[in-house]
Amino acid sequence: MTALAPSPGPDTSGPVFHAHEGGKLESVPTKPLNNRDDLSLLYTPGVADVCRAIAQDPSLAHRYTTRKNTVAVVTDGSAVLGLGNIGPVAALPVMEGKAVLFKQFGGVDSVPVCLETGDVDELVEAIARIAPTYGGINLEDISAPRCFEIERRLQQRLDIPVFHDDQHGTAIVVLAALMNAAKVVDRALEGLRVVISGAGAAGVAIAALLRRSGVHDVVVCDSRGIIEPGQEQLADHKRRLAATTNPRGLRGGIGDALRGADVFVGVSGGTVAEELIATMAPESIVLALANPDPEVHPDVAARHAAVVATGRSDFPNQINNVLAFPGLFRGALDSGAAAITETMKMAAATAIARLVEHPTAQEIVPSVFDPRVAPAVARAVADRA
Repeated sequence: MTALAPSPGPDTSGPVFHAHEGGKLESVPTKPLNNRDDLSLLYTPGVADVCRAIAQDPSLAHRYTTRKNTVAVVTDGSAVLGLGNIGPVAALPVMEGKAVLFKQFGGVDSVPVCLETGDVDELVEAIARIAPTYGGINLEDISAPRCFEIERRLQQRLDIPVFHDDQHGTAIVVLAALMNAAKVVDRALEGLRVVISGAGAAGVAIAALLRRSGVHDVVVCDSRGIIEPGQEQLADHKRRLAATTNPRGLRGGIGDALRGADVFVGVSGGTVAEELIATMAPESIVLALANPDPEVHPDVAARHAAVVATGRSDFPNQINNVLAFPGLFRGALDSGAAAITETMKMAAATAIARLVEHPTAQEIVPSVFDPRVAPAVARAVADRA
């Protein structure tokens, strides 16, 4: 028999791999360690005094350790970007990247924590056990519906902010974008008819935040069509969507939902045909956020919609979570908040939207590099905390 040639490995010769060589993070001391006196202060015997003080008053950890400014970025690698369930080791580059964004935009230190488990009970227990090291927990790339239960249970158990960015970071930036897009098309936010394609983590959170913002008419679609009480075998989170959305009682597929709609929000990774976008109301708004391939190409959407946004950086109006989470955690940590509330999320969205003083079709959210964003969000969040 002829031996089979070994399969070639991945091509790692490009500039992307060069940029990631050796990882993207390092630990840097904040105090000098140059002699025996420094050593005796920073480590033994001096450190024992600090340990004893914290044992007597645990709140002192926020002053005398890194805890106040450190967040754990936690994943199990089950829903990474658009790559799916690739596991914790393959997810590590994304978590490192998230940590870089935390530091660059919010001045928040963060540590990637990639856990080898898919069990909800084990994940909750593992995260709770490591929580004393951190001032906050940022859940990342955990698949739905498990992510809802994990976040809920951790919020009940811990006295530090627990935030699933795939849900709430996306929802905050979408709300900010719609606040300004509504101004561009001269409509009231509350009166918009919104269709969300995707009933996963982002879709559920967007629907909830929009409704809290006063948007009454929200319709959510999954791969089977419009989510409504008549659908069979609905998962728990979709059953809640069926009970709280679709006030006109629409039935059918995404095409039935989009007919006459003012807003399309795509967070599904699927595709939507141009002819369906064409049936939306005049001066419509399209936020096609699947990455790297939007549900409808922005050039195609622009033939029919007045305002178009994507998750990509090479088109106007990038809906990027980095507009929200660095400032959100900065404000929560600085204020000593025990949780991130719905009021804080609304305040963050409003702060982002207000940074665009005169919204246009080409600018409904500020640039991710606008240095005002994180401080503005942090102030708004801290004020509500």
